[in-house]
Amino acid sequence: MRTCIPVLTLLLLLAACNQPDKKEEANKTPDTVYFGGDIITMEGDSGQYAEAVVVRDGKILFVGPKEQALQSASDNPELIDLKGQTLLPGFIDAHGHLYMAGIQALAANLLPAPDGRGNDIASLIEVANQWKAANAAIINKTGWILGFGYDESQLKEQRHPTAADLDKISKDTPVLFLHQSGHLAAVNTKGLELSGITAETKDPPGGVIQRMKGSSQPNGVLEESAVMGPAFELMKKVDDKGNETLVLAGQKSYARYGFTTAQEGRASKVACETYKRMSDSGTLLMDIYAYPDIQLELDYMKANGVQPAYKNHFRIAGVKLILDGSPSGKTAWLTKPYKVPPPGKNKDYKGYPAIPDPAVLNNFVDEAYKNNWQIMTHCNGDAAADAYLKAVRLAANKYGNENRRTIMIHAQTVREDQLDSMKNLAIIPSFFSMHTYYWGDWHRDETLGKERAYRISPTVSALNRGMIFTEHHDAPVAFPDALRVLHATVNRVSRSGDIIGPDQSVSTYTALQSITSWAAYQAFEENLKGTITAGKLADFVLLDKNPLKIDPMTLTDISINATIKEGKTIYRK
Repeated sequence: MRTCIPVLTLLLLLAACNQPDKKEEANKTPDTVYFGGDIITMEGDSGQYAEAVVVRDGKILFVGPKEQALQSASDNPELIDLKGQTLLPGFIDAHGHLYMAGIQALAANLLPAPDGRGNDIASLIEVANQWKAANAAIINKTGWILGFGYDESQLKEQRHPTAADLDKISKDTPVLFLHQSGHLAAVNTKGLELSGITAETKDPPGGVIQRMKGSSQPNGVLEESAVMGPAFELMKKVDDKGNETLVLAGQKSYARYGFTTAQEGRASKVACETYKRMSDSGTLLMDIYAYPDIQLELDYMKANGVQPAYKNHFRIAGVKLILDGSPSGKTAWLTKPYKVPPPGKNKDYKGYPAIPDPAVLNNFVDEAYKNNWQIMTHCNGDAAADAYLKAVRLAANKYGNENRRTIMIHAQTVREDQLDSMKNLAIIPSFFSMHTYYWGDWHRDETLGKERAYRISPTVSALNRGMIFTEHHDAPVAFPDALRVLHATVNRVSRSGDIIGPDQSVSTYTALQSITSWAAYQAFEENLKGTITAGKLADFVLLDKNPLKIDPMTLTDISINATIKEGKTIYRK
C-alpha cells in the first residue's frame, strides 16, 4: 500500500508547533499576516471563516483571531490587509495536461466563441494564416503550422476542416489542427504525406483515418490513436529548451486562473524528464504531479516508480490509462447508440474502445495494482466504464484495495448502477461538468439525447451515495479556468441557456470542495494542502468577491487578483 510516513511525521511536528517560542525565531524573511477580508478555510462541510492567517517560511503557522495571529507572528511581520477581498486555498488541478496547455498558449487559437474566433472554417483559416505570419520562428523550429481548439460542433458548417481546407494555409508546410477535445485532428496534404498516411494505410488499433466519400483516400481528419502520427512528427523536433518553454507557458496560464497545483495527466517520458530538469534548476512555479501513460511508458514507470513527496515542486504520482475517446467528437465508447451517428456510420454506432482486447486492459490495471501505483483512467462512455470496473474488481480482489484512491476520469455518462460499483470499489469520480456549458446543447441534440445528456457528470448522484468527487478543466480541452469549472458545476447552463440536468446541480461550497479539499485528497495531499489549516502549505488564491455570497450565475464574473504559492505571489492581476 501507499505510505507517506516521513511527510506525515513532518506535518505532525509542524502542527504541534503552530504556536512557536519567539526566542527561536530565525527567519530569513518576516512572517506574513493576512486579515481584513473573508478567509474561507474550506474545512468542514460548510463555509467556515477565519479572521487572520499567519504564514512563515511558506507554511501556514496560525489560523484564527487577528489578535492571536499578531501574537503568534514574529516581530515586525508583513501585514496584508485584504481590504474586503476573499482568500481561499489555492486551486488544485484534479485533471489536466499542463504541458499541452503550454502548446495551447503558444499555438493559433482556433477555439469558438467565447474563447476565440473559430466559428466557421473560413475563420479557422484566417486565424491560422495570421498566426503563420507572426510565428516564423516557431514554424522554422518545428517545421509545422500549429492550431489548437477547433470544434466542429460549433462551426457553422457542422463538419471537420479537411486537408483540402488546410491546403489553403499552406501546400508546402505541414499544418496540424488539434480538435478541442484533444482526441481528433485535421492535417493538410503535406501533413498526411509526412506522417506516411495514404489510401493504403490501415486504421490503427483504437483509431480511425477518415476517408473521402466513396474512396479510401484520407480526407485529413484523424481520430484517437491515428493522431499520433503527425503529433510524433511535430514533437520530435521540439528540443529541451522548447519543452521548457511549453512548461513555462502552461504554468503562467494555470497561475492566472488561481491554480497552485497542476497535473500532467498523461505524461510522456520527455515531459517527466523536462519537469525533473526544471525542478533541479528551480524554474517550476507551482507543484506539478504527473501520471505517465502506462501503455507508452511502462518501462519508464518500472524504472522510476511513484514519489509520495515533491522534490522542488515535482513528483510522479501514478499512472494514466485511456479507454475511449470524446463524446463531443463522437468517439466515446457507449453501451447505447449515439443519437445522431457521425457521417458514414450506421444508426447502431456506439463509438469504440481505445483498447479492444479486455485482457490487455486487465493487464495494465493489474500492473498498476501490483506495483501500488495510483491509477487514473479516462472513461467518457459507460461501456468504457464497464470495462474499467471489471478490471479494477479483478485487481482489487487479487491485491487488495485499501486506500488506493483509484480514479475514473470524466465519468461523464456513468450510470447509477456503475456509481454503486464505484462506491464499492472506492473509485473517485473526477467529473467534467464544463461539458454542460461547452457541449450541453450538442449532447442533448446530437450525441446522447436529452435523457442521457441531462445526467452527464452526475455530481448529485455521487453525493447521494456519500461519495466525494473532483471537478476538472482537462486543459487544454478548455482553458484552466477554475471559475468556469465552478460555474458549470453549480449552474449547468449550456451555451443556449438550457439547464443540462437541473437535478445534478450542487452548491457553490460543494463545487469549491471539488477543486480544493477533495482534489487534495484525491492526490494523497490532504495533509499538505486543500484547506487553510496550520501546518499546511501557504497556497492561496485571492478573489475580488466571495463566491459563497454572490448569485451563482455571476461566478465567472469574479476576478482572480492573485495566486500565492507557499507564500510567494506567482500571479498578480
